Amino acid sequence: MYTMGIDIGSTSSKAVILQDGAQLVATEVVQIGTGSSGPARVLDTILKKTGLDIGDMARIIATGYGRFTFEPAHHQYTEIRCQAKGNNFFCRSARLIIDIGGQDVKAIRLDEKGNVKQFFMNDKCAAGTGRFLEVMSRVMEVEIDQMDYYDERATDPATVSSTCAVFAESEVISQLAAGLLKENIIAGVHQSIASKACALAGRGVIEDELVLCGGVSKNQGVVRAIEKELNRKVFVAPMPQITGALGAAILAYEDVLKEVALKDNERQKG
Repeated sequence: MYTMGIDIGSTSSKAVILQDGAQLVATEVVQIGTGSSGPARVLDTILKKTGLDIGDMARIIATGYGRFTFEPAHHQYTEIRCQAKGNNFFCRSARLIIDIGGQDVKAIRLDEKGNVKQFFMNDKCAAGTGRFLEVMSRVMEVEIDQMDYYDERATDPATVSSTCAVFAESEVISQLAAGLLKENIIAGVHQSIASKACALAGRGVIEDELVLCGGVSKNQGVVRAIEKELNRKVFVAPMPQITGALGAAILAYEDVLKEVALKDNERQKG
């Protein structure tokens, strides 16, 4: 049985196809999100990659900002629920998820079965998100995938203290004008992201079994900053961008099983 999960975020669209709820058949990421051609493109790309047809999917679940606009989906679930399922797939012992996405940061506490116990979310400001990182990248004229390279060479990380993305941008521009090295400013930007994410997670209980996901967790400079903030190593999901889509595909499979079981019970009663 094939099921599909589609995660339509603010800056990217992700898709996962599962077989029998456990075997990863294919994953795909398109770096454009809701309100664009991204959802259609990621669907078309993953189907062409596998040689499957949309009719082969027993169930399609959508999640993310654009989940209600994805017409092929049979149902929609929140990012919180899908991230819990997806990260539990990769790390069964995880009890806390920090998800740093394009426009928000989420801290999700799980029980021993991977179910959501509590969550906190910062979606009121871009500070500490992927969008914030994009702005800083543009201001410093450094490609996002090169920021870790600069971070590694920092000797005296700058302090980026502003809690607002707009003010932080002005702060960084002032630091550049003052002659601070890009390496040190970028290390400071990463530390700013880490402190905001950890402060959000700290509103619950910081557990030892912590997993990072979301596109920003691909930046090793941010990962190192979070580890420094927490004073311990953290686990990064193997494919951190697709954990939401993976969780949606798992939930799609579980939904089909529940429907089959319900129909069997009705036939037995009949």
